[in-house]
Amino acid sequence: MRILTFFFLVTLTLSLLLPLARADCECSSDDDDRDRSKARPLKIAAVFTILVGGSLGVCLPVLGKSVPALSPDRDIFFVVKAFAAGVILSTGFVHILPDATESLTSPCLSDKPWQDFPFAGFCAMVAAIGTLVIDTFATGYFTRSHMNKESGATNQVSSEEAKRDEEHGSGEEVMPVHTHGTHGHAHGSGGSSELIRHRVISQVLELGILVHSVIIGISLGASESPSTIRPLVAALSFHQFFEGLGLGGCIVQAKFKARTIAPMVLFFSLTTPIGIAVGIGISSAYDENSPVALIIQGILNASASGILIYMALVDLLAADFMNPRVKSKGWLQLALNTSLLLGAGLMSMLAKWA
Repeated sequence: MRILTFFFLVTLTLSLLLPLARADCECSSDDDDRDRSKARPLKIAAVFTILVGGSLGVCLPVLGKSVPALSPDRDIFFVVKAFAAGVILSTGFVHILPDATESLTSPCLSDKPWQDFPFAGFCAMVAAIGTLVIDTFATGYFTRSHMNKESGATNQVSSEEAKRDEEHGSGEEVMPVHTHGTHGHAHGSGGSSELIRHRVISQVLELGILVHSVIIGISLGASESPSTIRPLVAALSFHQFFEGLGLGGCIVQAKFKARTIAPMVLFFSLTTPIGIAVGIGISSAYDENSPVALIIQGILNASASGILIYMALVDLLAADFMNPRVKSKGWLQLALNTSLLLGAGLMSMLAKWA
């Protein structure tokens, strides 16, 4: 959680640099629909609407104990998670990456190097590789740490048992007891490794979502165009709801304690509304055609898209589609594929308005 908090603060700080430079080029934005008096109520409504949508989405899986249908032990959980993964995949490919490409190829940026190299795709690729590295190293580190602790505890228990048996003259019973303990340790390690992986997945996924949420929140808050804001409010509310479902499902599988779940839910729920509030505050100084704004926004969006694409394909979809429970049921495989296509398709349609 400390690492997650650190990256969140870094992202927010970088985002606050967006208004520091104004555009010096002749790029013009569409000012025909600018109306601050009409835009402000819409942005305030957006804060509450998106907050409710995101909170509801992330909390539904977390409250799975109260809603049996959303419990990870049920088949429907896989179907809902596939839908949410489709939403996240579409967010990366259809929503964020094109925005990053548009920012980093803007005519307001100099021809060299920005027009000579596909920086958006490059940043997305680097972010995806970086996510893989973090994913594997973090999982390996925590798995080894956990196994060392369990091994030390097992050896301590075994030595105490051997000493006790020796005192009572029953040394021949040491071997069966120790063997049983070793089997127990092996089974526990397998389950612990899976649990650790789910915990790493949930935190890395949230990091990617937070980066994107800060940017899109600031963009919406800084906009003064009512015709732009209206469709964005509805689209982002649905977007946050289904992204929340995917993240909430990962949090449930990670089996975090309440003290860890609470800040993760709050981070996800509040990031976009906070971004909107920041955007409202800097709207008078914000220039979306500023080279600094374009570069920071483009790089952060491209990085977020790489993280989300990797997480959706590798950690969410591949893990569930290859699950023995899913492969043993033909109807469940069909349901997952249909749900995935439906989630990705509906989220792609929202790109028309958002």
